[in-house]
Amino acid sequence: MTWSTRFRIRQYLKGSIWVVPFIGGVLGAVLGLIEPRLDQAISVPEAWQYSPSTASTVLAAIIGAMAALTGFVVTVTVLVVQMAVDTFSPRYMRLWYRDRALKAVLAALIATLTFSFALLRRVEPDFVPTIGVAVAGACVLASLLFFMFFLDRILHRLRPVAVAALVAHAGRQAFEAGARKLEALADEPERVGVEPYGTVCSEHAGAIQAVDERGLVGWAREHDRILFIPHAIGDFVPAGSPLVEILGVGGEPNGAERQLAGMFALGAERTIEQDPAFALRIMVDIAIKALSAAINDPTTAVQVLDHMTELLRLIGATPLDGRTKVMRDDAGTIRIVARGRQWEDYLALAMTEIREYGAGAIQVLRRLRAMLLELHDTVLPEHREAIEAELERLTVTVERNFGDSVDFDRAATPDRQGIGGPTASARLEQERFLAVSRPAQAFGAAPPIPRPERADARRRR
Repeated sequence: MTWSTRFRIRQYLKGSIWVVPFIGGVLGAVLGLIEPRLDQAISVPEAWQYSPSTASTVLAAIIGAMAALTGFVVTVTVLVVQMAVDTFSPRYMRLWYRDRALKAVLAALIATLTFSFALLRRVEPDFVPTIGVAVAGACVLASLLFFMFFLDRILHRLRPVAVAALVAHAGRQAFEAGARKLEALADEPERVGVEPYGTVCSEHAGAIQAVDERGLVGWAREHDRILFIPHAIGDFVPAGSPLVEILGVGGEPNGAERQLAGMFALGAERTIEQDPAFALRIMVDIAIKALSAAINDPTTAVQVLDHMTELLRLIGATPLDGRTKVMRDDAGTIRIVARGRQWEDYLALAMTEIREYGAGAIQVLRRLRAMLLELHDTVLPEHREAIEAELERLTVTVERNFGDSVDFDRAATPDRQGIGGPTASARLEQERFLAVSRPAQAFGAAPPIPRPERADARRRR
């Protein structure tokens, strides 16, 4: 079994809703068959014993209640899916399917149902599984409490800010786990000193979900080769397109194509596991959907930007100054050369569409400016030029949409809360922007930020 097959199996198990409840149902049935032996071995006081009719009634009621409650949980899940797709982004559903609480509550309900059904079969005129009936009642109580926890959890997770926080957390984990392994390389892959002599192509189309980097490094070290990966994780690769080029001297090792192709996991859609840019993509989708004319909720976009700032701060604190990245083996020899994202790529992804769709929302423009100014102080010095360029683009957007508006000065003022933040600190940040920003003439715009008196003069005219 190849690494890509194992990866797809893990992804299926993580995203499947039925596997854990199925295991719970089987476990409940097995315990229900074993429990009567416990009743035969332990003597229960007469006051705690059930009559056959009472035990049958109680167990039948538990079975009906658990079946109804399981159906209710499934109905709530379907409604949540519909609401999330309409309000947030269809890409977010991949995280929702993996919610452990959803799978656990379904497993608890179905396990209680099968446990009670197995006990019901053992009720006879001369034998009643008293301990089992009491355990089934306790399981009902535990399942109800678990259901209340699940309901509280999903209600809180339906808030846009909670969704943004969850996606940002997944993006940070992905970046910390994988993106920092890549070391920037100044030269292009064609200049590493060897020529490609073999190419491994994809057998079927799909997005690159993940790559077995450790396996690729180990294969390259074993065969003394360098591997060039022309596509970034998240790229859609048509069938027959190159997945990896083998660089080195000598013939192609036996079985190289199958081994290397098995280290690339392709799927119908991207995942966040090794692709932190996909987390930004989901958050941007949520923000621009909130900014659509049908929803018109700029505050949601501002809340998304709050959590997006934290992810960008993490990315901006990492050297990403080259489009070509490398991975080395334990001896320090370059083994993988790959296309990687620059800081500008992440920043453009986070900014462009929100700035475009939020061009008419004052609080979005204010929050974008505050985010950029905050990032300018916290990212690596080599990343600040890209931030200054985004500030210029933002200034042009403000000029274009509020150049003749009485609210021009407000739209050009940074505010961490969108609207309503401390004005004094915002003014200081505005003055600081004038010191760090370059002229925007390259974009055909007026000076970056107009002084407040400019808007006053416009009102007097």
